[in-house]
Amino acid sequence: MPPTLHLRLALAGLCALGAQAQEQVRCAVDYGGEVRNLSAGPSADPYQVGSTAIGSYFLFRIVFETVPRETAAIKLYTYADRDEGPTLIHQASYPYPLRSQSGRYGFTGLQTVYEPMRDGELQYWCHLEGK
Repeated sequence: MPPTLHLRLALAGLCALGAQAQEQVRCAVDYGGEVRNLSAGPSADPYQVGSTAIGSYFLFRIVFETVPRETAAIKLYTYADRDEGPTLIHQASYPYPLRSQSGRYGFTGLQTVYEPMRDGELQYWCHLEGK
């Protein structure tokens, strides 16, 4: 591929990210009665998106991919933070652009994830802001 085509493709991707930059996925995460509000904007590299510690046991991660359009999605991950490393215990994926996000609990609905070791639960729901 000629270098100018690479440059045009890169610029098109950056423009697409810029056009979506005002959009944010916002999640309310409730664990043990403490509600945390987490947010994430579009990411060009989903592998670089970190997770947030929730309590002493959970990790929560929001990945918002807008390009390429064919695989654009909002992905939500919940991990158990174990001594041997994080273990995925819940994943949800929603194609982007979203088809619907009506209702009290946004596009995810109210989700509940249970601790496999301690009988606690984490609840979350997310909505998309901006645009």
